[in-house]
Amino acid sequence: MKGHIHILGICGTFMGGIALLARELGYRVTGSDASVYPPMSTQLRAAGIELMEGYFPEHLQPRPDCVVVGNAMTRGNPLVEYLLNTGLPYTSGPQWLAEQVLQGKWVLAVSGTHGKTTTSSMLAWILEYAGLAPGFLIGGVPANFGVSARGGDSDFFVVEADEYDTAFFDKRSKFVHYRPRTLTINNLEFDHADIFDNLAAIQRQFHHVVRCVPGDGLIVCHHAVEAIEETLAMGCWTPTTSFGIGENDTADWSAQLLAKDGSAFRVASGGGKTSDVRWSHCGLHNIENALAALVAARHAGVAPDVAVAALEKFQGVKRRLELLGRPGGVAIYDDFAHHPTAIATTLQGLRARAGSGRVIALVEPRSNTMRMGEHRQHLAGATAEADSVYWFQPAGMDWSLESLVADSPVPATLVDDIDALVTLVAGEVVAGDQVVIMSNGGFGGVHQKLLNHLQDIASL
Repeated sequence: MKGHIHILGICGTFMGGIALLARELGYRVTGSDASVYPPMSTQLRAAGIELMEGYFPEHLQPRPDCVVVGNAMTRGNPLVEYLLNTGLPYTSGPQWLAEQVLQGKWVLAVSGTHGKTTTSSMLAWILEYAGLAPGFLIGGVPANFGVSARGGDSDFFVVEADEYDTAFFDKRSKFVHYRPRTLTINNLEFDHADIFDNLAAIQRQFHHVVRCVPGDGLIVCHHAVEAIEETLAMGCWTPTTSFGIGENDTADWSAQLLAKDGSAFRVASGGGKTSDVRWSHCGLHNIENALAALVAARHAGVAPDVAVAALEKFQGVKRRLELLGRPGGVAIYDDFAHHPTAIATTLQGLRARAGSGRVIALVEPRSNTMRMGEHRQHLAGATAEADSVYWFQPAGMDWSLESLVADSPVPATLVDDIDALVTLVAGEVVAGDQVVIMSNGGFGGVHQKLLNHLQDIASL
């Protein structure tokens, strides 16, 4: 046994991944979190990791060799205060990852405002399919692997590279620690209003990671995105290659739709070679994710035709338009979208696939940025591709969602009670409809409640 580490905030997807990697490396791992719940708690306990509910000083007794502090931890937290007062060694999750796992690795980092989890999952799967046995740490659970992190059996390591800050004692973005050889920038918009004042502040952090990519590395970026171009113009010492959608796109790699819903598309490289992808996913955003993953994998030596074959066997990621069931012929999806752009692109893809069926969106604006009202002027329009939308007003929000109902381009309803929401939706839907539940949290368990309610109706 290498030693004992204790992780604060262990049930978050990133910190849970750190726990799995540490256990795999031979550490004794324990951890604390305010809420210990599946699916992360299931993964962790299966790996022999002891979980403790709440944040109490006795969790650090007996004394661990090191405490890894998640970025949700703040001054005033009882365990944080005990940690500082007793002089226990501590570090952040990203720093621990960099020092204990990424040293000597070919790091393939996937960054951007949207699509990081899905693109990272695609990239890890492409490398796996090609026989490269990568390690990975992803902020979700790729269905092809069933776990969010593993050490791998090669020098390749895929990491979802988040721009959120590292810890209460390190306000740099997480991804600055990773020093990638292959850096993917999917897109770049304003988000995380709780820690960034404006888009320029985010661009500065992205430029910090650009500075870390070696001259013989590669930066893969979405073509003709002004915010990305401005970031690279601050200084770039690494070759770049671009991707985009459309037969007239001048990107180095492009995709052309072969099916309206994005379930089939043609990939073309600057050299003129093409390959067709036919898969079970939909939406332009997923095609962009696939292009980014394919190009990053090409840098690691995977031929495009191998990457295409892998993409056709990609099973998706939990909570990324994940089909939960079809009670009574009504498709129920769970989706993590929590930014206007992500909401819009997800609904566009589902709309193209729905045919004559209706698309009904249930949206909980739960992220810190949403709660602050930063995106309120774009939210109503983001649901334009739905046939109707239900907005859920979370407790403690800084603003009322009534304006979204008033400005909505589609029929909209405001609800502040989960059971009432289930009853309303169940009374509206019919066989052939597609319901997408959008939140970056648990949404009060509405997913299972709606499934159970519709199943009860179908069994009558």
